[in-house]
Amino acid sequence: MTWMDRLSLFTTLDYAAVGFVLLIWWSMTLLIENPPASRPSMSLLMADYRREWMQQFIHRQPRIYDAQILGGLRQATAFFGSATLLAIGGALALIGNADQVRGVASDFALMEAPLFVWEIKIVLILVFTTNAFLKFVWSNRLFGYCSIVMSALPVDPDDPLCALRADQAAQINISAARAFNRGLRSVYFGLAACAWLAGPIALMGTTLLTVFVIYRREFASLSRATLLRKL
Repeated sequence: MTWMDRLSLFTTLDYAAVGFVLLIWWSMTLLIENPPASRPSMSLLMADYRREWMQQFIHRQPRIYDAQILGGLRQATAFFGSATLLAIGGALALIGNADQVRGVASDFALMEAPLFVWEIKIVLILVFTTNAFLKFVWSNRLFGYCSIVMSALPVDPDDPLCALRADQAAQINISAARAFNRGLRSVYFGLAACAWLAGPIALMGTTLLTVFVIYRREFASLSRATLLRKL
């Protein structure tokens, strides 16, 4: 059976559902990282606090407190990186045992399909999981770079180099947080992609639910309202 024959095993609705989840995934990233000026996202608000953190870091003595915060951030990225690596291993194992997946998924989808179909559906989950792993690893490395730049900041807060080093550390810190948030969104959409095993309608439904959860956390959460509160 050629690749064209195998691809014909999927319906038009399957292709539409996969295109829908990929488009929404990309669109949510674009919206969160480039929101309207009148309605900043939670991620954008936190970026301003990260810049303020580095400005306060210049005058804080001793600076052990900041090192502890950064260490905690690195631990979080390491944890999620390890978790997604395990998920990748699990997805690869499922591809090797797709026959068992077919037996379970067929009960939910109420349909029979060749093994190739179930393998491709697992591959979609693997795509999101792999992207999440790469983002978490890069985030961890960027937080490491940030710690080095912070260590290069002069002890004397009046040193002209302090402002430059603080700004550099803030930008790297923001980039690390951006990569971490992208990794989290990949995890969210990876979980939504699991619903494809039950059919394309289920995939689109879980995608819309994921959008609702992410949008609420970024634009309508109590935490966001707290950050916007003025004195």
